[in-house]
Amino acid sequence: MGIHTIKMPDIGEGIAEVELVAWHVKVGDSVAEDENLADVMTDKATVEIPSPVAGRVLALGGTVGQVMAVGSDLIQIEVEGSGKSSHHAPRIASSLPPEGADPAWGGPATDRSSAPATVVEPIATVAALPPAQREAAAAPATVHARTSDDRPIASPAVRRRAWDLGVELQFVPGTGTAGRITHQDLDVYAARAGQAGNAAQSDQRYSERSAEEAIPVIGLRRKIAQKMQEAKRRIPHFTYVEEIDVTELEALRTRLNVKHGTQRARLTLLPFLVRAVVLAVREFPQVNARYDDDASVVTRYEAVHLGVATQTEGGLMVPVLRHAETRDLWNCAAEVLRLSEAARAGKATRDELSGSTITITSLGALGGIVSTPVINHPEVAIVGVNRMVERPMIRNGAVVARQMMNLSSSFDHRVVDGMHGAEFVQLLRGYLECPATLFVE
Repeated sequence: MGIHTIKMPDIGEGIAEVELVAWHVKVGDSVAEDENLADVMTDKATVEIPSPVAGRVLALGGTVGQVMAVGSDLIQIEVEGSGKSSHHAPRIASSLPPEGADPAWGGPATDRSSAPATVVEPIATVAALPPAQREAAAAPATVHARTSDDRPIASPAVRRRAWDLGVELQFVPGTGTAGRITHQDLDVYAARAGQAGNAAQSDQRYSERSAEEAIPVIGLRRKIAQKMQEAKRRIPHFTYVEEIDVTELEALRTRLNVKHGTQRARLTLLPFLVRAVVLAVREFPQVNARYDDDASVVTRYEAVHLGVATQTEGGLMVPVLRHAETRDLWNCAAEVLRLSEAARAGKATRDELSGSTITITSLGALGGIVSTPVINHPEVAIVGVNRMVERPMIRNGAVVARQMMNLSSSFDHRVVDGMHGAEFVQLLRGYLECPATLFVE
């Protein structure tokens, strides 16, 4: 028998260290060739480290959340014959499944007003369960409370459903890997509890809760935290809010989609806002800029590389719409859709996630009335879009229904004066309230 040491591989692109975000094996486990051993993160890409050999795990070289240098010992595996060190090349894979986009906004966040509501499945009776679960529920079982050191393992979906049903996971036996509690386990426990009487189960909703959960901030979540902290620490933000009447813009968008919807990409509000930003920064070049505060140099750009803040399952990412000044509405819509899908699937490249000169962000239907967006350092401005609502407005002395939407935009006060930030937003307002001016130069 020999010992095969697998070292942290060189991911490429000049990366010297990565963060260990997950182990898929533990000491004593048998592993097969090409079995996934661990996940590491570099910048915003998740990389799987496969095993080049089959054998038994002897030692792990790091802990989840640890930053490891390229070439350091990752894991030791006992193998047949003589062992050796390996610099096995990893394969790139994503742990971020796609999510739907806001149909009106088309980018950052899911429109939860039109998405199907989360439904809590009712507690099933034993007779209604599938045969396998029915046998498990009917079988006599003694449920022992876990100790304080033996916290129940369950997915967020299972935890949410258990909370809604008033079930304490501490008392639910898990049949999944490492004792993980599944939806089936919840069904079996709930059915067995139902046999004991609905009154007792109802009382459980009001039982005292004292569990605590410590969640390590690792991977993409850690990088987001570091980025936000750095931005707020270094940039003196000021936020300017203005309401926009987008009634005419919405009417134009609807007509264009009816006319070209089957031949071209579907238009959302975003391509119009992108066009407005492209035109406005020509008059306010200090807004389309990056500030190197270490060197005290502001770099202004004629090209508009527009970051589009996109919510993924793992956290916020900002893919970049490059050379927005060269794109028409439909080309812009198609590229934003491609970038947001790549980000949500974890397939966006480093080039697609860097180099923006100004950013647009939106919470879609959850946008609220006002927000205070954080600038994407080292940029100096970010345009935030709030929820669109129909409100009564006075026009020519009459009360009429209009589609209104607020823009909440933040600026770096070291580079952008308050007056110039306000004038920039007012110029955006002018373009959006009279959409014909977006196409007249």
